[in-house]
Amino acid sequence: MNTTHSEAGTKADPMTPTPGGGTSTGGKKRKASAEPERFALIGVWAVLIVAFSLIVPQTFPTAANVSNMLSSQVVLLILAIGLLYPLRAGDYDLSVASTLNLSTVVVAILNVQHGWNIWLTVLVAIVASLLVGVVNGFVVTVFDINPFIVTLGMGTVVQGLVYLLSNTSTISGIDRALSSAVLTRPFLGIPVGFYYAIVLVAVAWYVFDKTAFGQRLLFIGQSHDVARLNGVNVPALRWRALIISAGFAGLAGVVYAGTTASADPVSGAAFLLPAFAACFLGSTVLRIGRFNPWGTLIAVYFLVTGITGLQLLGAEQYVQQLFYGGALVIAVILSKLVRNRGERKRRAEAADPA
Repeated sequence: MNTTHSEAGTKADPMTPTPGGGTSTGGKKRKASAEPERFALIGVWAVLIVAFSLIVPQTFPTAANVSNMLSSQVVLLILAIGLLYPLRAGDYDLSVASTLNLSTVVVAILNVQHGWNIWLTVLVAIVASLLVGVVNGFVVTVFDINPFIVTLGMGTVVQGLVYLLSNTSTISGIDRALSSAVLTRPFLGIPVGFYYAIVLVAVAWYVFDKTAFGQRLLFIGQSHDVARLNGVNVPALRWRALIISAGFAGLAGVVYAGTTASADPVSGAAFLLPAFAACFLGSTVLRIGRFNPWGTLIAVYFLVTGITGLQLLGAEQYVQQLFYGGALVIAVILSKLVRNRGERKRRAEAADPA
């Protein structure tokens, strides 16, 4: 699906991407204060933290709860960061949850049932995940088929393969070395997996904002046709983005296997909606209307803060679905409003160049 998800007021953005992947400084420079709403979610997040800390002071603001919230979202955060790559290029990848399941099951089968070294199984799992991205990209770009349909179908095929490999049963007993690499507490009582995820967020930020590849992805996402007419190799970059997304899904699956020390062939499906919710909600933070890693990070922990606080107040498990589904719908609506506002600004500027 080709999404025209451009930042509001792109014409006035001093960092507007050019076809060559650089930036231009044309148009009026927009001050950060002109968009105070880009900090709105951060403000709401702060209000939630204060409110829950006052309502349930014995449990919510404790070090144990904070550590649990930070570490429990590592798999989701890694998956969401990977999703940003095709989303920046205007494509949806609906196969990431199945790819996560595949990675987890491959680690478990090779390590538990065949006795392979745990780190070799991790490598094989990530390679298998990358192959899913290769197939996705091939079908999407070579046959010019909507990625929404392709990745949905491919995700179903991969999930069927997961059932076949695992015999639809949970495989436990994964080497504890993987769990130690993910769950050890080297700093401030927070598992090291959280810091791995932060590094991936920082890398994604650098790629998107500082490299030609990242700028071209944004240019493609604004319009495939315009990017192609300006000499950008649109199929190759879209293909690459889908491969990266699959690779991140595979890495998320490895971390999930280390977190649970087992492989459940179906549990990965629960990450699909939250990952998209985090990406879209994150596009309303810091860089409004633009998929960005720091915004996604904030969205992930905003959502878990709300869910955790409500559960501590006695809410049932279904509150997760309410939060994730509601966040996705609201974020999409806000994105539409932002695009409409941007179009009105551009028309006004075109009518009044002064």
